[in-house]
Amino acid sequence: MKNKPNILFILTDDLGYSDLGCFGSEIKTPNLDQLAMNGVRFTQMYNSARCCPSRASLLTGLYPHQAGVGLMTEDRETPGYRGFLKDESVTLAEVLKTGGYKTYMSGKWHVGKQGPIKRGFDEFYGLLGGFTSFWDEKDYSRLPNDRPKRHYAEGEFYATDAITDYAIDFLEDARKDDRPYFLYLSYNAPHFPLQAPKDEIAKYEQVYEKGWDAIREERLARMKQLQIIEDELELTPRSEYWDRDREIQGTNPAWDSIDPDRKKDLVKRMAIYAAMVDRMDQNVGRVLENIREHGELDNTLIIFCSDNGACAEWDPWGFDNWITTSNFLHRKADLERMGGPDTYHSYGSAWANASSTPLRMYKHYGHEGGISTPMIAHWPEVIKRKGDIDHRPGHFIDFMATFVDITGIPYPTKFNGNDILSMEGESLLPAFHGEKPLSRTLCFEHEQHCAIRQDEWKLVKIKERDWELYNIEVDRTEMNNLANQYPDKVQELKKTWEQWAERTHVVPRTKVRA
Repeated sequence: MKNKPNILFILTDDLGYSDLGCFGSEIKTPNLDQLAMNGVRFTQMYNSARCCPSRASLLTGLYPHQAGVGLMTEDRETPGYRGFLKDESVTLAEVLKTGGYKTYMSGKWHVGKQGPIKRGFDEFYGLLGGFTSFWDEKDYSRLPNDRPKRHYAEGEFYATDAITDYAIDFLEDARKDDRPYFLYLSYNAPHFPLQAPKDEIAKYEQVYEKGWDAIREERLARMKQLQIIEDELELTPRSEYWDRDREIQGTNPAWDSIDPDRKKDLVKRMAIYAAMVDRMDQNVGRVLENIREHGELDNTLIIFCSDNGACAEWDPWGFDNWITTSNFLHRKADLERMGGPDTYHSYGSAWANASSTPLRMYKHYGHEGGISTPMIAHWPEVIKRKGDIDHRPGHFIDFMATFVDITGIPYPTKFNGNDILSMEGESLLPAFHGEKPLSRTLCFEHEQHCAIRQDEWKLVKIKERDWELYNIEVDRTEMNNLANQYPDKVQELKKTWEQWAERTHVVPRTKVRA
């Protein structure tokens, strides 16, 4: 058993494509940057546009609709939209457990009523639902129920820290025998409500006074210097936004057009967001140090991803009440309370646009800003491409195939008496070795925002609009719609998408007009 690798999968929540230092950000993420410099960054790894569908794909190696989580956790009583992982799927934890792995999860679950213990994890601490206060311990669970819980004195609890505390506890438990471990470390940062310790927020308040237009330009320059993007790539115009009911639509405004009080409020929102990312990176550093101290780093595959693009919910000003999506303009002394235990904020569509630099759109959408994740892979015994950047397309469906490949554990055709669907993904092991990429066709649907990527071509649509066609090899930012020039390619890709949609249970719920 000792020769099988340990696996640490780090997932963060609502992190934008350019929000890490090693992907061009001004936010301080030295621990993840170090992983990147000693591993590989993948610039075209795709998620499923939103938290629940992405987590379903990650855990099962299936498209989210096949796993039953094409939307969120509400049961729509149609096969692709049950709101929980169906019995026809098997999870990473369930598969690895059959091969002798100890399986642990610390963080956010959010794939329905069949919780992590029922779906293969030995130990769990974290959030079973989608989002809650980072300061309130009561919404975080320890499972199985008979397990001891840590005690936090009043005012000491902060979710990102606690999730890490339990992750390190689980690593210590894993070392009680010689079995390898799988740790799914699923942070809920930097998902709203935007909340962080004051000293972390203070680091970033002056940074964002220059506004989102300047931040986007600076990130673009750094991304080109880092070779995350091509030198000739253009920055997209400020993206559009829609409200939650899709009744109000607009375009993010220029920073210079905003009045001073509103600017102060918006600067504070982005400073809190950055603080949450910074604090998350510090906690990743704690986990890495623990693994390093025990001599496990060389034989541990570490993968880092974000579950979807940056969160634009729902307009440039952000909200302060999830139920009503109301915004409150914070002034003077009220600014000092922002980010604390009695507050609730999002950062809005314009800062999300900056987090998506240089890409179009955000979470929910099939455009690149919605489905692109900053991915890092680190495994010193196998990945020798230190600091390399890989531009091949991949998808969250690939992780199951990868873990089966590297561990030699068979993927089951039956599990717990149920017939199991075949894996949809491809192993990333050849990519870790730098081998030539294969031809890929990858498909997407969420809330009737749709896309298909086939090699250099991408067909994509916003719910209410017509299909758009892009050559992603030369136009990653989706600026030059070629649909009118290549109508045959549009029809070819559309037909392939429709066949995929039928096969994976996207339809009949979703009928997408031409």
